[in-house]
Amino acid sequence: MAAILRPAEPSARAPRIDGDRLWDSLMTLARIGATPKGGVRRLALTDLDRQGRDLVVGWLRDAGCEIRVDGIGNVFAVRAGRRGNGFDAAGVPLTDPAALPVAVGSHVDTQPSGGKFDGNYGVLAGLEVLRALGDAGIVTERPVAVAIWTNEEGTRFTPVMMGSGVYCGAFTLQHCLSQVDREGESVARALESIGYAGRDTAPRFAAYFEPHIEQGPVLEREGVTIGAVEGALGQRWFDAVVSGQDAHAGPTPIEMRRDALLAASRMVLEVRRIARAHPDYARGTVGQMFVSPNSRNVIPGRVEFAVDLRNASDATLTAMCEDLKASAARVAAEEGVDIDLKEVVYFPPCAFDAALVSGIEAGARRLGHSVRRIASGAGHDAVYVARTCPTAMIFVPCEGGISHNEIENARPEHLSAGADVLLGAVLSAANDG
Repeated sequence: MAAILRPAEPSARAPRIDGDRLWDSLMTLARIGATPKGGVRRLALTDLDRQGRDLVVGWLRDAGCEIRVDGIGNVFAVRAGRRGNGFDAAGVPLTDPAALPVAVGSHVDTQPSGGKFDGNYGVLAGLEVLRALGDAGIVTERPVAVAIWTNEEGTRFTPVMMGSGVYCGAFTLQHCLSQVDREGESVARALESIGYAGRDTAPRFAAYFEPHIEQGPVLEREGVTIGAVEGALGQRWFDAVVSGQDAHAGPTPIEMRRDALLAASRMVLEVRRIARAHPDYARGTVGQMFVSPNSRNVIPGRVEFAVDLRNASDATLTAMCEDLKASAARVAAEEGVDIDLKEVVYFPPCAFDAALVSGIEAGARRLGHSVRRIASGAGHDAVYVARTCPTAMIFVPCEGGISHNEIENARPEHLSAGADVLLGAVLSAANDG
């Protein structure tokens, strides 16, 4: 996808990413909700989230954007192109395919013990593209937008990826507005309290790009700078309940026990076995467990745990689920317990737009960056946006593959390289290249 530059005036020059400016923006945003260990705690729809949004929205306005906010609090900052700003005179989004914006986006809410780069990099790389276009005097044919999606992390309110989910129609607006946190505050009330209960209609996009740290170790381990993301793994989550019998740890013989924790422990091993036994980027995790009565000298009679299965192939993911159910039946029979599995989340695998992925790969090579195809093991807003328009992601390495952690880190030169590749991809798409 060769970039076609059509400058608005003779003085325009080729745009360039300012890596120092991008880094400074990331570090400035990271001060809002900064933690003692160098991370960020900026939960969705809190006052810290408001402060972060306000800062970034101010920067986007300064970059020449018009700001619109929809009913779930998604922010859309639009820089006009030759074909307008994507809206008619009444503020209604245009539907003419030739007038739709090209967008970059991600989120600025964080995990409770999150880092500086997850989500924030995608939004601020988009901002840096707009700043670079402005510095060079470039006006694209299509408008260029930056999206800030609401509640991607889902740490205060569920569901995760709420804003992009409403945008693509995966959730209704009213369902999400009615969700409450542990203190009983609703999403609707929280949006009002931070000043982001919008009334604007969200624009549709001609194409969407989401830059992101990889959140895994592959790029760093292989010494590769750019990941051209082919798609995201499908996910199926289960809540499991093992019901056995509480009993005294001393008088109860081993062979007469109905030990729920022992059965749950065997299931943890089964989840690992299932992941190793299947192809297509198979993943299997038990990341949460609750033991009852959780007493030193009582054989546990009840255990609740969560299972997370992921795969790039929907058929293989289904086979993994069937394997899980068969394993649960076998373990339950052998341990004299009941195991109930309830599926609570299903995200089908997502394949990103082949032409955009190839363009990212080619653009990285033109700029002299090492690049490889890669799959995203994590869910991202891009997965939902891909239901509405051609979509792609750009990965850069993160130190040790660590994310959702206060020590999350990325190298400035990698972040700048990712923004360079993004700039080329946006210019090509925005000029119908």
